Amino acid sequence: MNDFLHIKSINQIHELLGFAKPVHPLVSIIRHTKDMDLSFAKDLRVNNHLYFISLKENIQGAFQYGRKSYDFQEGSLVFMRPNQIVSTQTISEPDLGGWSIFFHPDLIRPYSLANTIQHYSFFDYNNNEALHISYNEKLALAEIIYKIEKEIHQNIDQHTEELIIHNIESLLKYSQRYFDRQFLTRKTHQKDFISDFEIFIQSYFESNSLIEKGIPTVTQCGEALQMSGKYLSDLLKKETGKSITEHIHLHIVEKAKNKLLNSEDPISQIAFSLGFEYPQHFSKIFKNSEGISPKEYRNLN
Repeated sequence: MNDFLHIKSINQIHELLGFAKPVHPLVSIIRHTKDMDLSFAKDLRVNNHLYFISLKENIQGAFQYGRKSYDFQEGSLVFMRPNQIVSTQTISEPDLGGWSIFFHPDLIRPYSLANTIQHYSFFDYNNNEALHISYNEKLALAEIIYKIEKEIHQNIDQHTEELIIHNIESLLKYSQRYFDRQFLTRKTHQKDFISDFEIFIQSYFESNSLIEKGIPTVTQCGEALQMSGKYLSDLLKKETGKSITEHIHLHIVEKAKNKLLNSEDPISQIAFSLGFEYPQHFSKIFKNSEGISPKEYRNLN
């Protein structure tokens, strides 16, 4: 599967799905119907250059979450940011009752949302880490979607885009609230992942991986636990108060302390042994954690 399909405009997505031309050139809400033509994506790698949020409704059965399975009935939300690539091998029937909102980056570029949207890490979650919503949550989101839809289809004036942006921001804020609720309600199961993460990091630091592969990345940690790095990092943050990067830095500092006190190796050599290409980076992380430089720590003890 080497063929790429680049979706670069709202008009293009309407044409691909078999819908009439969009009313607004930069944003559109599509109600899922049985007439939607999804065949365009079969056996293709789709590079969507738009923001995309979709409610998948009326899906029965079990949903895979990491290595565990959960039943859900009300539906789930999937998020994608521009330039994420999706591969499709089979095309399923449209989920009737759901909706999708597409918006071009140019829509939000003049507004603060262009910067704050980067903080919504759920855009980088895998599809199997979707947001599962309750009936009441679904109604709350439906009301926001209705308001955006109304602004799109009424006569455009100087307030239209600002109100559309305001409601998109509300959609994202409510989604963040519901993700936080999802982390909380699945707390017991998530402790398994935290334990697995600690085992992975401990094993990584005790092996030769630091020298051979360097400091583990957020993506590598996620892949080790069969989930996206961003999702694992947010999970850890909610449960422990520290992100993946902060956990890694703690391990680095503890290992560095042992090396500083139990050897006479130069600090640059210790930095290289901990996976750092530049000793200055190691010293910065150490000082941020301990308040003093590695050299000062060694001399104090």
